Amino acid sequence: MNGGRACLIMVLLLAVIGGANASALPLADVSIATNAEAIRRGADTVVTVCMNCHNLNYVKFRDLLDVGVSHDSLDLWKGDKDLNAPLIGSTPADMALEIFGVIPPDLSLITAARAHGGRYVYSLLVGFYVDGSGNTDNHVFPGIKMPDVLGYTFASDNNEHQAIEQSAGDVAAFLVWAADPNAGLRKKIGIAVIIYLIILTTLLSFWKRRIWKGVSKRSSHGT
Repeated sequence: MNGGRACLIMVLLLAVIGGANASALPLADVSIATNAEAIRRGADTVVTVCMNCHNLNYVKFRDLLDVGVSHDSLDLWKGDKDLNAPLIGSTPADMALEIFGVIPPDLSLITAARAHGGRYVYSLLVGFYVDGSGNTDNHVFPGIKMPDVLGYTFASDNNEHQAIEQSAGDVAAFLVWAADPNAGLRKKIGIAVIIYLIILTTLLSFWKRRIWKGVSKRSSHGT
């Protein structure tokens, strides 16, 4: 990880974690998907919804090709921006500060800056509720300035809640990938290395037995 990413993690740890109280409720016990389909769906939601306020400075449009996002989708999302442009939200920082009172954090490394980052994002997105005064708050981040962007509090039935939970899981999947796009490649390389070492160890063990078998025979003949 380069120095810029390391610095951003520190900023997120201090500004995001330090600025918030511990979660009011435990995080949801869910598994965050790692497949490309979920990541693509999450990318769609992040670009079309979350990027109204948030940036992903360390993710470029070109990076989305790695998870199978089509060029047509990229052309629609990026407009006249270059493929190598980072994912920058549509709301300038000063305007966001005026509207929300805070600058929305960069989402590139948000799951790396939080313990159980994927589950945290999921729990946050489905953690909105309406309190006794009719105000919207969040179980995971009480007093959060971010609105209920997925509309969890407005869902009228179980099917709508499930659809929003699916969308929240997809967003979490994308942000986990965004924080470490090479995790899948490293895992594949690691598995390949382990298989190689097993085969090499087996061959060396077989070779050793053959060598010592020959030595034993020569020793027997010599005596």
